[in-house]
Amino acid sequence: MILPADIREWRNLNVLDSGNHKIGVLESIYVDTTTDEPAMATIRTGLPTRHRLTFVPLDDVTLGPDYVKVPYAKALVKKAPTVGMDDILPAEAEKAIFQHYEMSYQTGAGGERQLARR
Repeated sequence: MILPADIREWRNLNVLDSGNHKIGVLESIYVDTTTDEPAMATIRTGLPTRHRLTFVPLDDVTLGPDYVKVPYAKALVKKAPTVGMDDILPAEAEKAIFQHYEMSYQTGAGGERQLARR
């Protein structure tokens, strides 16, 4: 289980893929609004003048001394939905992130979002 107190320390750590290739740097954490548990992270990717935030699920991550390793290939993560550095995740874009990683997506009973940034 990922403890919320721990994930605050992950910010700016390198994010590695399943083959130990660097994908980018961890920027922020999104929690599942139903459980308030960490569910997704955004990774700062791209060129220094054109950074984007790419989404990746936090299931089965491995934490090292200076990295967070995700169980996905770099190519898959790089093709995931992104937002700009100063943008917020639009509610209508959430479903695409879950579909990209072949995960089920379900809004709350009243249509609430599934993800919230922490």
